[in-house]
Amino acid sequence: MKTSIATVSVSGTLDQKLQAIAAAGFDGVEIFENDLIGFNGSPREVGAMIRDHGLTCTLFQPFRDFEGMPGDLRAKTFDRAERKFDIMQELGTDLVLICSNVSPQALGDRQRIVDDFAELGQRADKRNLRVGYEALAWGRHVFDHRDAWEIVRTVDHPAVGLILDSFHSLARKVPTDSILTIDPAKLFIVQIADAPALDMDYLYWSRHFRNMPGQGDLPIADYVRALLDIGYAGPLSLEIFNDRFRAGSASGVALDGYRSLRMVEDEARRLSARAPEIAPRVPIDGVEFIEFATSETEAPMLETMLGAMGFAKVGRHVRKAVTRWRQGDINLVVNCETEGFAHSHDIVHGASVCALGLRVRDVPAALERAAALRIPRFDQAVASDEMQIPSVRGVGGSLIYFIESGTQDAVWDREFEPLAPADQPGAGLDRIDHIAQAMGYEEFLSWLLYYFALFDVTKTPQLEIADPLGIVHSQAVESPDRGFRVTLNGSAAAQTLSSRFLHHYMGAGVQHIAFICDDIFAARDVMVERGLELLDIPANYYDDLAARFSLDPDLVARMAAGNILYDRIGDQEYFQFYSRAFAKRFFFEFVQRRGYDGYGAGNATIRLAAQSRFRADMPA
Repeated sequence: MKTSIATVSVSGTLDQKLQAIAAAGFDGVEIFENDLIGFNGSPREVGAMIRDHGLTCTLFQPFRDFEGMPGDLRAKTFDRAERKFDIMQELGTDLVLICSNVSPQALGDRQRIVDDFAELGQRADKRNLRVGYEALAWGRHVFDHRDAWEIVRTVDHPAVGLILDSFHSLARKVPTDSILTIDPAKLFIVQIADAPALDMDYLYWSRHFRNMPGQGDLPIADYVRALLDIGYAGPLSLEIFNDRFRAGSASGVALDGYRSLRMVEDEARRLSARAPEIAPRVPIDGVEFIEFATSETEAPMLETMLGAMGFAKVGRHVRKAVTRWRQGDINLVVNCETEGFAHSHDIVHGASVCALGLRVRDVPAALERAAALRIPRFDQAVASDEMQIPSVRGVGGSLIYFIESGTQDAVWDREFEPLAPADQPGAGLDRIDHIAQAMGYEEFLSWLLYYFALFDVTKTPQLEIADPLGIVHSQAVESPDRGFRVTLNGSAAAQTLSSRFLHHYMGAGVQHIAFICDDIFAARDVMVERGLELLDIPANYYDDLAARFSLDPDLVARMAAGNILYDRIGDQEYFQFYSRAFAKRFFFEFVQRRGYDGYGAGNATIRLAAQSRFRADMPA
């Protein structure tokens, strides 16, 4: 299908919006009336700009409060329509959106509405134009696309058709299969928008919380599947009203929009058993490594911390200043190179996570899907005896490497010389549990879409977590077997821990890494004995814990002595403790799960409060 987006969906002036929309790869653009009114140029000049960018003007919108107006108001609506027709012809579009009337003066007489559209269709047809009728979820008399379709069908004029908007349909819980009754020849355009599941006034919900497909909770792919099933071949056009997007980058939002449409059409094609046009979402078999970029100055401090956590240095790169640290199934790479990507990352961010290595089943397919979603690939020069591990850009300019599952041992054997590890046991850490990334509030939905569009992951419900200095929004993406988990965290409040991290770190990135073990108490004792500094948890927490869960007093005392937090859902338990921060940038979490699938969200406020007491050691 052709792709389109309404100018209201992105920030900036009209000329900036058009430039961003064209650069993102869209085929067409809807011109929103307010954007045209506020632009210092004629509609004819705007039409020329659209064509100069290689776009088509798919729609001019909105025309409000048309049908069912009484007395003299009816004549005035037709006068307004003629003026809009003039503008359409100057813009170079033949289609205008008429949204269902919300005026308290509007009459609900069905025949009157049909007659109004019949006359409007005749007027439009004389000028080779078309009008599309859309049912607003908050329309006064028409608020269901089934009613709008019945009106269009009854009018039965070639210049009068239906416009569907997924938000209006799905917010009202109109059955998606009702689309199957619509004649695709009379469906002039389809607007697409996702949204979080909220219980609020339809108008307010629509005007502030719409988002791109994949960023919300509505069944958009199934909606598009129904369109495919009736043979609809017109444009899919995004119409997004969202306060975050208005504050964001026009180019970034436009790129997200293009990416979301490619993703949702691909999902819809698979639901309808049609041949896919792009590679499937990438299954992840696990995190093979996490790479830290660091300078020679900070590397010894990081290595000391890793040693205290029970990691052993087991390999050195055959040519570079890069070492491999291992414990259980966890591989950490410490890169001290003085040139190349990791060095550049260190210059900007200081010692930090610069890359993730993921095991995937089909590397070419992963790269193909990334390219289809316009996710940039990354290549850097390597020596003739080195492997070029394919990678793409990730959060905050970091990298994600793709390693073919089953070949990882060969990669380590070829790239690293083995080292005899120090003669001391590990701390019992088995594998990476999850990776937490912090980002700007306005970036949050963008990176959520990145993961959801590229990888075979599901989304957990979004949470609001109380930081002592504001609210943090948190949401996780997880592979089906939960071998890959990433939590995304963003806040609009300037002094929350997430926001201070962004300020100190100079952008989005990995804020902490969680490792899983089978015995949280033993792991804690080993790490403390080796000098790892832990986050202190106040005694009041443990008094409350004993009251809430009726735990054995000896267990509570052990947790209090070890600064270990606890959560339980039914008979599922979660234990966790945290390191202090490394160089004000990132920290580590250690967890033990007993059938528990969450992230200890009930403890997040306690952890954030504890970290706020040590602001000297955290991002300022």
